[in-house]
Order: sequence, then C-alpha cells, then structure tokens
Amino acid sequence: MDDSSLIRFIEQVSGEVHLRVEENLGDGFVRLRTAEAERRQAKHDIRHVEDIIIELLRNARDACATRVFISTFKEGDERRLTVIDDGSGIPLAMQALIFEPRVTSKLDDMVMDDWGVHGRGMALYSIKSNTLEARVCDSSPGAGSALTVLINTSELPERSDQSTLPTLERNDDGLPYISRGPHNIIRNTIEFALIHRSRGRQQGITVYLGSPSEIVATLIDYGQFKLGRERLLFCSDLNTLPLCERLAASADAAELVEASRNLGLDISERTAHRIISGQISPLKPMLDVVMPRRVTREQGAIDLTKDTRGLKLAREDVDDFSRALERAFEPLAKRYYLSLSEMPKVSVKGETITVRFPFEKEL
Repeated sequence: MDDSSLIRFIEQVSGEVHLRVEENLGDGFVRLRTAEAERRQAKHDIRHVEDIIIELLRNARDACATRVFISTFKEGDERRLTVIDDGSGIPLAMQALIFEPRVTSKLDDMVMDDWGVHGRGMALYSIKSNTLEARVCDSSPGAGSALTVLINTSELPERSDQSTLPTLERNDDGLPYISRGPHNIIRNTIEFALIHRSRGRQQGITVYLGSPSEIVATLIDYGQFKLGRERLLFCSDLNTLPLCERLAASADAAELVEASRNLGLDISERTAHRIISGQISPLKPMLDVVMPRRVTREQGAIDLTKDTRGLKLAREDVDDFSRALERAFEPLAKRYYLSLSEMPKVSVKGETITVRFPFEKEL
C-alpha cells in the first residue's frame, strides 16, 4: 500500500481530524501536526491582497533584482497579479517546489526588513494557500523570473480605493516619506521602491506598476534599450534572452502576444498592434510618478520648476529627455566598459542646458 492509499484509508476510518492532530491533550486541547500548523500559519501570514504584493517584491529583491515589473488586472472579484524581474532566476526543477512550506534559498542569510522576517520558506507557500492560483510562468538561472497569482478578492480582501496615489513629504533631513494615502497596491509598491531606491553608488530597485498592456509596452522599451538595434536584428530565438528583454525581440504582433502570455501577460493581438504602433506608452518608474526624477536634497538635484533665471522645462519633459540620453550613452558604455551610476542629470541655467553622465568603470 503506497502513502496516498494509506492516507485515504486513515481518513475513511478515523476522519480527517486524525491527520490534523498529533496528540490529544484532553480538556479540548490538542497538539497539531506540523503540516496543519504550517497551513494555519500560511493563512495567517497573508490577510490582504496588498500583503501578496510585498511578499512578491521581497522575493524579487532577495533574488538580486534591480528592476521589477508588476502587472495588475481585475475582472469581477478576481485580480491577476504578475511580477517579472531581472533577478537570479529559478531552476526548472525548483519551480514547483518553491511553493511548498520551508523551501528557501536563504539558509544562512535570513532577512529582517520593514515587514518582518523573510527567508523562512513560507512566503510563497502562504501566497499559494490564500489564492486560486500561484505559479512560475517562466524562469531560468540568470534570466530572471515571471510569477503570476490569481486572487479571489471576495475571499482575500483588498483596499476599496486602488487608484489614489499616496502623498509624499520630506522629513527634517530632506528625505522623502509617505505621509498619507490609502494602503492600496500603489502605496505598498511605492513604499517598497522608496526604501530600496538607489543612493549614490548603491544599486537600487526600480519598480513599474500598471496594466498588462502597459507592462508589455514598458518591457519592450526596456528591452530595446538593453539590447540595441544590432542585437535585435540578429536575435532568432527569444528564449535565449533574459525575460525582461524578450518582448523587444518579437517579430510581429502575433509573436508578441505569444511571448507576453508566456510571461503571464495576457493581451490580445489588437492590443499588441497598438503597443507596436506606439499608441500605448511605456510606464515611468513608480518613484518618478510621485517624485519626478527622484529629486532629493542629498543628491543636490536642481528643481527646474524653481529656476526663474531663464528657460523653464517641465519635469516630465526633463525625465523623458534623461531617458533618451541614457539610451544614447549605451554604445559608449559598451565600448569603454562604463556603466551609469545614476540617470543623466539635466540642468538649465540661463540659455544653456547642461547634461552630466555620472558613470563608473566596470572591472
């Protein structure tokens, strides 16, 4: 008799309660079996949809991701979340196991952060225990990961207001913080990005949040920047590319639809045509949405809206210009083994626009 047959036999004879209880202590007290205790803990760990966002972001951070793309879409009571990152990736043999309890890659370096302990091997198990579906869409070592989750919001609640942006203010040291706003998906994402933003030479995590079509457009824009035209022209197999660069190499709308769905981003061919034609624009990083160009006093950045000595540029235009300059710098960076330590800095004085490229030499 195999293990599954034995379990079914025990269930028939003594009932399911026998499998949940290790010892009856009397007077209504019992000692739960480990599996049942884990199941209850997993249910307790995730109480809202917003908790899932944080756990998936922490998971990407611990995989050394520097960019995270979050797609969110709700239809009726069901919300689909898909998280794509450029982290270390998950071996094929582990992609189902990571949703089991106590499975972790952090044996010696459990993390304590603003949300508590991370690294017990319970986060993804907790997510799977509280959702209709949780799976790895695609991943491989060094190529990043794409995970998707389907949630019944009538069973796992979320904030009723999912559209309001939080308000940022500065403390006495000039550092930005969230002062108010609903604790929705947007706020949780921005809080994470704010804590993990780049500071000087320290590499941060850039987070994007939007609809599936917006995330596809953003991944194409990012892939084109990373790959360059030459590599795109000679790329014959999308699967050889890192996940975050794959969509940029799609030959046509049909291929883009298939490649997107393989990453957990469900779009129609009509939507794919709109993305390719530029009708759907790439997203800005979440911090740039609430804090354009990540202006902070410690970086000494110039607030262009307060420059009354000459030309005034809108922050949005400066941000777009800075992105274009970042792409233009790429060929030079590859040729001379350089990497930008920050976004190109644009300043205006009188009738002069000055651009600075803070860079580091790669070893």
